[in-house]
Amino acid sequence: MQGTLLTMGRSALVYDEASKALILPFKRAGRTDLAPMLALLLLQAGREVLQGADVLIPVPLHPLRLLRRRYNQSQLLAAALAKLSGHRVMPWALKRRRYTPQQSGSHTARRRNVRGAFSVRRDVRGLNVVLIDDVLTSGATLEACAAALINAGAARVSFLTVARTRAAVEADDLASESFAA
Repeated sequence: MQGTLLTMGRSALVYDEASKALILPFKRAGRTDLAPMLALLLLQAGREVLQGADVLIPVPLHPLRLLRRRYNQSQLLAAALAKLSGHRVMPWALKRRRYTPQQSGSHTARRRNVRGAFSVRRDVRGLNVVLIDDVLTSGATLEACAAALINAGAARVSFLTVARTRAAVEADDLASESFAA
């Protein structure tokens, strides 16, 4: 990610028909029982990212979306990954301050959509943070979270996602070795 505050990141899968069959039931159909299996994929793909990490922080949902969905899939992934890796989770470290529509459009539009949407609610000064999310589409959400965390004093912010869209894999700014799928 050219010009990003993210140090490194990994995605376990490319977001395609096969991975959608795993992710969408988990994300939208209440199949929370899939979290441990998906966390195992994160662990396998993200060993390098997890080295030296102090804390896992899930990407937050806006309270209205959380109310509708009844759970934050990123928080479930972070908790399941913490059990496997021994890392600490800070589930409420980030807050989505304003509702943002589903991400769509150009990378610039996506960045504008989430700019300033996150605030930090816990002390992250000096911590090496790994953001946890389900799908990386453009990276705008992860970048906005990283900006909030770095501004609050985090030493380093990396990410792990279950999947990454093919467009993100093919984009020049996401194709570097540090950000491989």
